Amino acid sequence: MNGPSSEWEAYGVQADPRSVGEPVDGDRLYEHLAGLPDGILVNDTREPGTAVPAQPATPPLTPAVAVPEHPVPSQSPAEPEDAFLRGAPAHVGQRPPSYPSHPLQCPTVRSEDYFAAFTPAVLLDGARVGQLTVRAASLRGDSHNWEGTCRQDSMVVTRVGPPEAEFLLLAVADGVGSAKYSHVGSYRFTRQAALEVDGETERIHAALTARDEAELRAIANKAIAHAVSRLGADQDHATTLHVLLVPTDPRIRERVVFSVGDGGLFVLREGRWERGDPIHDGTLLDTRTEALPHAYSTVKVHLLPTAPGDVLLLGTDGITNPLTQQDPAFARHLADAWSGPEVPSLSDFLWQAQTRAKSYDDDRTVICVWEGTE
Repeated sequence: MNGPSSEWEAYGVQADPRSVGEPVDGDRLYEHLAGLPDGILVNDTREPGTAVPAQPATPPLTPAVAVPEHPVPSQSPAEPEDAFLRGAPAHVGQRPPSYPSHPLQCPTVRSEDYFAAFTPAVLLDGARVGQLTVRAASLRGDSHNWEGTCRQDSMVVTRVGPPEAEFLLLAVADGVGSAKYSHVGSYRFTRQAALEVDGETERIHAALTARDEAELRAIANKAIAHAVSRLGADQDHATTLHVLLVPTDPRIRERVVFSVGDGGLFVLREGRWERGDPIHDGTLLDTRTEALPHAYSTVKVHLLPTAPGDVLLLGTDGITNPLTQQDPAFARHLADAWSGPEVPSLSDFLWQAQTRAKSYDDDRTVICVWEGTE
């Protein structure tokens, strides 16, 4: 960078007047110093009583190189003041739901239900495994926010199995509202199911590559039965459960779904939602009366073939109901949000997952998997 070699040259002085060497013309020096901007302090080296010659008014000198004392961050003049605020979640329909869009009361430890008191209103997670990208959110529903009760949904995003038989395991559970400790049940069953499946991954991998649904069904029933037995849960802990297993080996295109109760799996293809876990007669799966622990022997198992570019959605009924129950605006809104060329960031996904619709005020848990393209 070309510029003054000293602080004195910046003000038009060729050398430091205090240096030893060639004499400095004092009158000329003071002509320069007298024209300095106000606020700059200079030591006067003239003999006491020496008059300073009057100088004509001159404009302040401009340094050869102007550097601000504190650099100012660059900012686009067109950027609005609220560029960092998304505001309330979007809603479908002419009017937003009657409930406020933000949490109100929360549970208290005085209820002695410490699990409820320490359960956060929102969980947010994500991962990137090979060509698979995951976004996951579990949200307390509007009605629970209003009442000050805890989120009864739960979710898990993890990996299970050895490298040669590894799966991305995604699980969601919706505690049954009438069960006293359903929030505890949903939390424990999602985690215990993951542990039980981890011990069966080699068998699952072999059955998957052989496309043996009967063997997969036997493995799933055994794993869930063991989870029920180990937890010793009763009907006060009743919950639904859905587990999606995605092989991390990109050569395997089938995915495995274990399901008990309502909620389930959808696939977003070419901008449209398709049910990912239909029963064999082609009708929609309806297991709303089923829940763990008593339904451990009726686990539904489904093999789902996928293609690069698909988006899989695993969710509780807080999101699957508006996708299926005559709400095309809601389905279209999320299809537009999640079928673009870019996977949303965690914060964008959370905001999109909070899209509201009248009459749908339950907890909402949604996990999406973007199947990468080659």
